[in-house]
Amino acid sequence: MLTLIAQWFNLICTVALIVVFVKLIRLLFRALKKYLGEGNPQATQEAAAIRETLSQRLKALRTERGFTQELVAASLGVSRQAVSKWENGTSEPSTSNLFALAKLYGISVTELLQNIET
Repeated sequence: MLTLIAQWFNLICTVALIVVFVKLIRLLFRALKKYLGEGNPQATQEAAAIRETLSQRLKALRTERGFTQELVAASLGVSRQAVSKWENGTSEPSTSNLFALAKLYGISVTELLQNIET
């Protein structure tokens, strides 16, 4: 009888620990979501404004130099679709691609990012 009670106690403790663990994980994800700005509309709008400004700058530099998206893509070793996404604000180039773009356009990275609104 005592063994049966001990087994039930162990089972109840295990279930309680699992419930607490799941709740902690949910809280962690909720905090991460808020920290990353998904729960904050202002942060999301600011991020979109930065992407739009960066995308406008990238497109302006490319068109000023008479480059096509295909030429830029081939020079950087990425797809034309990636360049298109950078220019329409859907995604942003990686740091290494920003350096490559600056070199391709004959400017420094500082000049490339100089007029970006924050």
